[in-house]
Amino acid sequence: MAAGAALGLAIGIAVVVTYWPAPSPPRQQVEPAAPLRIDNVTVVDVDTGALSSDRSILIVDGKIAQITGADEISELSSLRRIDAAGQYVVPGYNNMHSHILTAAHPNAGLALMLSEGVTGFRQMNGSDRLLKLRREGRLPLNENTPRLLATPGDLVMPFNVASVADAETLVTSQKRQGADFIKVGATTPPLLYAILSAARKEAIPVVGHLPEGIDPVRASQSGFHSIEHLGPGDTMWIGCSAKKATLMKEAELNPSFAAPPFEIPTFAQKLLAPFVSRVMARRLLNPAAFEKEEGVRRLQAAFDSYEPQQCRALAQELARNGTWMVPTLVRLRTQYLQDSPEYRTDPSIPYLEPSAYSAWIKVADVFAALPESSRATFREGYDRSLALTAVLADEAVPMMTGTDGSHQAPGLSMKQEFQELARAGLSPLKILQMTTRDPARFLGRTATMGSVAVGKDADLVLLSENPTSDVANLGRIAGVVRSGHYHSRDDLELMRQRVARAHGRLE
Repeated sequence: MAAGAALGLAIGIAVVVTYWPAPSPPRQQVEPAAPLRIDNVTVVDVDTGALSSDRSILIVDGKIAQITGADEISELSSLRRIDAAGQYVVPGYNNMHSHILTAAHPNAGLALMLSEGVTGFRQMNGSDRLLKLRREGRLPLNENTPRLLATPGDLVMPFNVASVADAETLVTSQKRQGADFIKVGATTPPLLYAILSAARKEAIPVVGHLPEGIDPVRASQSGFHSIEHLGPGDTMWIGCSAKKATLMKEAELNPSFAAPPFEIPTFAQKLLAPFVSRVMARRLLNPAAFEKEEGVRRLQAAFDSYEPQQCRALAQELARNGTWMVPTLVRLRTQYLQDSPEYRTDPSIPYLEPSAYSAWIKVADVFAALPESSRATFREGYDRSLALTAVLADEAVPMMTGTDGSHQAPGLSMKQEFQELARAGLSPLKILQMTTRDPARFLGRTATMGSVAVGKDADLVLLSENPTSDVANLGRIAGVVRSGHYHSRDDLELMRQRVARAHGRLE
């Protein structure tokens, strides 16, 4: 099995309707597609796994117009035909945790994403500038890239949210600029609840990281909409611990990433932003490499006091409140197992810029120099992450696929994420649902995406093997359709070769 990329319900639907803004897809520069006909294909029902063989699909103006027998398809002029005999068609994959638009060379990463069957993505960090570019239709998005599904503005961090007033200002400002959600990076418990309160007033979701010292149950009850990376850190584990109250207080008083001891004026926040970004960029390559000893000790204490029934009760509460989870196991694997020799020879390396890979290796060296006891805790952490993912699935917590990716190999980690989810015990059909149907439910866009059905967007993946029988088949891509534009296996391979030849850029 490949290592991770070298270098990320009914109640749930009701919550989406309540908190998610009415769908208003961002402007994207997609050329009109000529009519397309896909013949002799097997259509996969992502709800049940049922297969309908020998179907023909007619696509007109980027939408699915007909699904029927070959002899019943309407004939149109300028019709392109694809013989998909022996192939299976599923909705396009959605990477629901990506940072690709703020990568150094997003065009390359976007092309690689499409080559892995990703036709839609949720951007997980933004800025005033990114929101402006989206409003003006100037993002690098077209028929050769996945579509942008949603994006926030600036992350909530200690330097830009230091007071309740800051929290309210950030929420109202981002909503006004067109952000689809508020993304929490790091903050204090009181300020998180201030953000959640302001977001409820503005009817905009809050997603991201659960800050240290936060009770996941209270966050869920307060409307935290989507938890990323299983926390990250120790928040979920403390929620599952018999020593929950004690460890939570310790985490609040001694966080790994502390807020400044004074309020930073708005003008200074903007001046500090580039410096903070540079400092954070290195840390975010692998937060575990820079974890304080007391943080590792607290994580181990949470593991040692793990209570299975308490963890199931926590998962049940998340499910009851419609709180989503995006595990990004491929990201957690590179974080907790960064000293694995596999990552020095990973097949994604040729697609990285040399400077990016060099930076990752330097942080890997920092991780490898940690005490053996710390690395043992992190190794245990990954095994427990797989087990926690299984518990969440068992208790019907709504989940989606995501890879993180901007600090690793952008666009080349969905296949590994599928494999890690399978290692956690999830079925191929469940994993397929997490990357197709469930993102549509999360976004409140089931009318346009999430299944192969008449009237929906023609964002499709053609597979050479049955995706419900083996998770590996989710990566056996025979072609991708993006808004009615067909990309053959050869077309996708050519995209990958171009990025590899240019060492992480698109020629």
